[in-house]
Amino acid sequence: MFYPDAITAHQGILMKQITFASRNHQLTNINAWTPDSQWLAFDVRPSGASFTGETIERVNVNTGEVEVIYRATRGAHVGVVTVHPAEDKYVFIHGPENPDAAWQYDFHHRQGVIAHGSAVENLDAMDITAPYTPGALRGGSHVHVFSPNGQFVSFTYNDHVLHARDPKLDLRNVGVASPFGPVTPRGNHPRNYAGAFWSVLVSRTTPTPAPGSDEINRAYEEGWVGNDRLAFIGDTLSVTGEKVPELFIVALPKDEQGWKRAGDAPLQGTPETLPAPPAGIAQRRLTFTHQRTYPGLVNAPRHWVRSNPQATQIAFLMRDDNGVVQLWLISPEGGEPRQLTHNDSDVQSAFSWHPSGNALGFVLKNRIGQCDARTGDVTFLTPERGHSPSADAVIFSPDGRSIAWMEETDGFRQLWLTETTTR
Repeated sequence: MFYPDAITAHQGILMKQITFASRNHQLTNINAWTPDSQWLAFDVRPSGASFTGETIERVNVNTGEVEVIYRATRGAHVGVVTVHPAEDKYVFIHGPENPDAAWQYDFHHRQGVIAHGSAVENLDAMDITAPYTPGALRGGSHVHVFSPNGQFVSFTYNDHVLHARDPKLDLRNVGVASPFGPVTPRGNHPRNYAGAFWSVLVSRTTPTPAPGSDEINRAYEEGWVGNDRLAFIGDTLSVTGEKVPELFIVALPKDEQGWKRAGDAPLQGTPETLPAPPAGIAQRRLTFTHQRTYPGLVNAPRHWVRSNPQATQIAFLMRDDNGVVQLWLISPEGGEPRQLTHNDSDVQSAFSWHPSGNALGFVLKNRIGQCDARTGDVTFLTPERGHSPSADAVIFSPDGRSIAWMEETDGFRQLWLTETTTR
């Protein structure tokens, strides 16, 4: 039930704890709700960097009932689950089965798996045997997110082949899995596997970006802009050689042939180079902040750039001229970013859009706040409680009536819920 003592504390808006088991419950930063707004999907990793959870689960926000969606076997671990926007389908990270000294969970040793009822399938294929296989990856995919229409899945990527040559060459990139598989590896390495989707990278990185240029050595924290574009953070170098994270966007292929057409380099990569984007894919820089008092998008709090449902504005976090982390908006077409919030203290978390596109939710002043997408005015949805909600995820339900987050409660990370002010 909703906590009655919270009513007067925040203007009649009610809040309640959803999970109570003596273990951690971890939400992903987007698409954690089922389409009917009745369940939250989560994993059970311990807090921190330990990837040791064995189950993907969901909890009914009305009854508290918990169901296991998937249980890993053979020594594997799973986590970072997101939900299909229209179907009872879940995608998540799956670590290696039968791990050994030579092959254990790592950024470049993980994959996406989709669970739909009792059916389970690999999202991405992997082939680490030269000359490799178009449509297959050569390493690990991470934070898999369905496009708004549910047809595609975005991910971040690290490469086993180049990691084995020199870890400095294993640059994080952004990719997309498209529904044009299956893909079966041509190589015979025992760690190769087939996948149901055709997977490619859509970003380009270089180990040595030219200072002051649009070149990047890392692409990450991506977000869908409609169904045909993907925005992400890319690390540029200033003219003095300092890292400056900027916002980039890439337009995606229109059809199956576009996804499978190689450009100036092989889709599957070579022993010396990363997999390359399909023909015609070119990342475009949206922000140019090198000359600002506080250049670049912030990496703390960690956040993923997010477009509104109308695909007309991309939100991100950046410091204002006073050094305060604020929420900013920019058109996918470019132009000057607009500072949305004017708070006197930092936005403290990742954020999400209300499904109407009229508001965003995040942590501010150790409370859950709902921000008007036009004015930047913030309404607090939770009372002052002496400790902050988790910065990892603040997520509106698909029906727009609720917002969920994580909070340390009696020594464990639990899931909490409150009502919103927007329908």
